[in-house]
Amino acid sequence: MNAISDSDTIVAIASGAAAGGVGMLRVSGPASANIARALGCPELRPRHAHYARFRDAQGEVIDDGIALYFPGPRSFTGEDVVELQGHGSPVVLRQLLARCIELGARQARAGEFSERAFLNGKLDLAQAEAIADLIAAGDVRAARAARRSLDGVFSRRVEDVAEQLVRLRIHVEAAIDFADEPLDTLGGAQVRAGVEQARTSLEQLRLDAERGRKLRDGLHAVLIGPPNAGKSSLLNALAGSERAIVTDIAGTTRDTLRETIRIDGLELELVDTAGLREGGDAIEREGMRRAREEMQRADLAIVVLDARDPEAGKQAIGDTATQAARQLWVLNKCDLLPQWPQSLGEDTLAISAASGQGLEHLHTRLREIAGHGAGEGQQGEFSARLRHVQAIIRASEHLETAAAQLHHDQLELAAEELRLAHDALGEITGRMTADDLLGRIFSSFCIGK
Repeated sequence: MNAISDSDTIVAIASGAAAGGVGMLRVSGPASANIARALGCPELRPRHAHYARFRDAQGEVIDDGIALYFPGPRSFTGEDVVELQGHGSPVVLRQLLARCIELGARQARAGEFSERAFLNGKLDLAQAEAIADLIAAGDVRAARAARRSLDGVFSRRVEDVAEQLVRLRIHVEAAIDFADEPLDTLGGAQVRAGVEQARTSLEQLRLDAERGRKLRDGLHAVLIGPPNAGKSSLLNALAGSERAIVTDIAGTTRDTLRETIRIDGLELELVDTAGLREGGDAIEREGMRRAREEMQRADLAIVVLDARDPEAGKQAIGDTATQAARQLWVLNKCDLLPQWPQSLGEDTLAISAASGQGLEHLHTRLREIAGHGAGEGQQGEFSARLRHVQAIIRASEHLETAAAQLHHDQLELAAEELRLAHDALGEITGRMTADDLLGRIFSSFCIGK
């Protein structure tokens, strides 16, 4: 892996695509210092800023600015790195980029600088992904969570659980050499207690990673309910614009309509669906099928019922709402009731999408469900991705199977399940990761990072 990383020198524009006061090029690889000198930077003291006039092949000045030299391994990528800072003109930066390529560098692939940092042991995979999360952070809380992941908070949590699994594997595999002895005489109680402790740690890690995933990706919520309950009106009220067609005709919404909105830092992917009822024409039935399919991928089902007859609405949708991980029941059109409903419970809200009454309470509840409660967030909160959550779930499943095998003294099978659990966690930090997975991850990064 290091041979791949050290074989050539790469260059990319590391500042934004738009014009700005300052622009930057980043060069990494064995020829970095020589390229900087050929550009017009004769003196390169490590970690010092040097004023220079960057010149083309004919000696004409392209720009003037600052060169910074970071010899490997004490650099971001672990290789020799030069950063060239000049004026933020896209034309000038492209000239500098072309000149670096003339001098022997090649255009970096998306995410290749972070990839080299990972390959050279400067970052683990979760930390490398946190760089992209930090760049894309939509609010202060998401940025702080990404910063904690970049600092290794998430990785250390993963490594702590992985270390527990390693110790359990050592004990179980040592016991295999004494197959004639029952596990209880070889410290079986200690092993089983260790498995339970690891299962508890994994479950807490999953909950925290899921919160971090929602913090990064936002909450995927689906609006469901019977026709004319006000789902489309609620979508429009939350979006602050007329995104969905609203009429008094049952079955107006026939397909899924997606809208991404932001509520006080919470990114919410909201999906309006066809009203659920018996009957309907072929197009409406297809819309209802898609609504049920969407439910299986949702973090939250926002079940919208007409407050004037909520029981009829519940009968119309049946058990569809239970397909989502969580449900929030919304009684709409409460402004048409003689008296506003009171004491409905934590996951049942009274609103009026038409008048806006109760929407602020709905905003608050959505933030709480997504883990965006009041204040600055939980101590130690970190950003995570869907693949991280899935890897933790797989590790939990293998650990659960290992516990069952230990119960029946099937030590070889238990040891294998513990290994698989450990490998699943290794995928998060990159200790057990296929090359094609690395390619998919780093290709999603921006050029120059």
